[in-house]
Amino acid sequence: METIRARIDGGFWHTYQALVRERVLPYQWKAMNDEIPDVPKSHSMQNFRIAAGQAGGSYEGMVFQDSDLSKWLEAVGYVLMDDPEGASALEEHAREAVGLIAAAQQPDGYINTYFTVKEPGRRWTNLRDAHELYCAGHLIEAGVSMFRGTGDRKLLDVVRRLADLIDATFGVEKGKIRGYPGHEEVELALIKLYRLTGERRYLERAQYFIDERGREPSFFDLEAEAPGFVSIFGAKPLDYYQAHAPVREQREATGHAVRAMYLYTAMADMVLETGDPSLREACDGLWESTTDRKMYLTGGIGASAVHESFSADFDLPNDTAYAETCAAIGLFLFASRMVRIHDEARYADAMERCLYNGILSGISLDGERYFYVNPLEVVPAVCDANGTYQSVKYRRRPWYGCACCPPNVARLLASLGEYVYHLQGDVLYADLYHEGALSAEVGGASVTIRQKTGYPWTDTVTFDVEPVSPMEFTLALRVPAWCRTPSLSVNGRPVEEAAGADGYVRMRRTWRNGDRLVLTLPMCAQRVAADPRVRADYAKVAIQRGPLVYCLEEEDNGPVLFTIRLPSSAPLTVAERPDLLGGVVTITAAGTSPAPGSSGGGLYGVRGHDHPLIDRPLLFIPYYAWANRAPGEMLVWVRE
Repeated sequence: METIRARIDGGFWHTYQALVRERVLPYQWKAMNDEIPDVPKSHSMQNFRIAAGQAGGSYEGMVFQDSDLSKWLEAVGYVLMDDPEGASALEEHAREAVGLIAAAQQPDGYINTYFTVKEPGRRWTNLRDAHELYCAGHLIEAGVSMFRGTGDRKLLDVVRRLADLIDATFGVEKGKIRGYPGHEEVELALIKLYRLTGERRYLERAQYFIDERGREPSFFDLEAEAPGFVSIFGAKPLDYYQAHAPVREQREATGHAVRAMYLYTAMADMVLETGDPSLREACDGLWESTTDRKMYLTGGIGASAVHESFSADFDLPNDTAYAETCAAIGLFLFASRMVRIHDEARYADAMERCLYNGILSGISLDGERYFYVNPLEVVPAVCDANGTYQSVKYRRRPWYGCACCPPNVARLLASLGEYVYHLQGDVLYADLYHEGALSAEVGGASVTIRQKTGYPWTDTVTFDVEPVSPMEFTLALRVPAWCRTPSLSVNGRPVEEAAGADGYVRMRRTWRNGDRLVLTLPMCAQRVAADPRVRADYAKVAIQRGPLVYCLEEEDNGPVLFTIRLPSSAPLTVAERPDLLGGVVTITAAGTSPAPGSSGGGLYGVRGHDHPLIDRPLLFIPYYAWANRAPGEMLVWVRE
């Protein structure tokens, strides 16, 4: 798969990428160095100092603590690809981290501070729990990103030695461990390393990990029966690890949602590399299971706090929604591969849904607070008093003891230029809309495409096409599923091209420097209804405008939001609010709710008449922006 990278230099996502560069990554560096008071200690950098012999002490943190630093480094690599001069301080910190990692590497290439410092001699003895291969995967991805961002081979050489050790250790060959990771990640990292280096054995080892998963007898069962096995998290059902059946036989998204998404992403990557039809069929089935029956309106997945897992089909409770930020990121990654397999806009629609809602909600507007869990309904007093809601927070946290989500958000936002377009032959697909430019080879010739837009607030996207010389190719523009009346003009003249069954409007012509396309995607506030089988949303509606899901907050609407009704006849009015939440578009409507004290007396009363209703003006804000003001109630789905 060819990766083409757009540069984002203005608009909505440029603001977030600047935030990552200027606030998020410096803040996270301090967090990983334990320099922020009154937050859970990371000990991530200190673990590497101890493993490198540069400090004394004991290992602290989760068994996968190394991965926080790796994801941070990967994000820095992406930032340096776009703005090396503006990120010089980050590059200096990254050099320090890379030096520590290199110093902590063992002579045979092994790197893992938990097993170097805390459990020496027990490496590769608990693949089910220990996250060694998961940590290795994130470090490999960091090595690829840092090399692409700086041209410096130091970390790349480190991770290649680690990948070589993994290749020499695992497989079906005699003397190798016939195992696979409990938490998937190394599979997609090895494919990424293969794409950079061309070293086929990395691809083959990724293929092995995918193919071996779920075979009988279960490796995890055999591993747990081995003398001296020490469990870290305790045994869970095999479907928790997506190890209950060979991956080509799996059709239902099950188990730990983040693990599932990383596996499915790697499977889709393998389809892109090999064209394997049985693996593609499995990816299609798993995609349908995830997005047709187990996905929230926000792109969140993994409804259950128990094992951070998928629940039954259509079981999507709003107030106990787990919807881990990392899981939405994982679904975005899976979707980004599926759109390249099928060239269908619906996969990019899912990328957009995740990005603007279930991922972006995971970080505060100032970049220094984070949600691990992303509910769609919150009542703070209930969250505080009822243990059922112990994972649900109504304030973002400055850091976590398990801090997988904060650096994951950073690396995703920093890498967005990788996902704006994809190329198939001489067809260039525009998947995400942004302000910026792409320079690429299309059909053997060079062209620059410049996008200008106020998306997601405004509905017009302008494409300026700048080929080196006149050239023929197809530009395919995604028409989002929420848009009913798109229009297109070329050089000021309307064209009647309609989106095909794949969801793209295709324009094939001989392009000349100065050609301009204007795509208009009219945005109106829309009511959205769920499948009737989603019992939590039955007889309710949510509000969406363009790619953004909206919600009510107590700050604007007062308490007891769950009593509000939104009449089907009530107009939805859109307004620009540059003064609110960093500048947003809001939606207002006239709602109703029961009058105070209208219960009929006491906690319960015999219904002799309908509760009298009072008018209640409603203000909806983008879901991603909630919990950035005073703590209070929040609601996405409203009774109609």
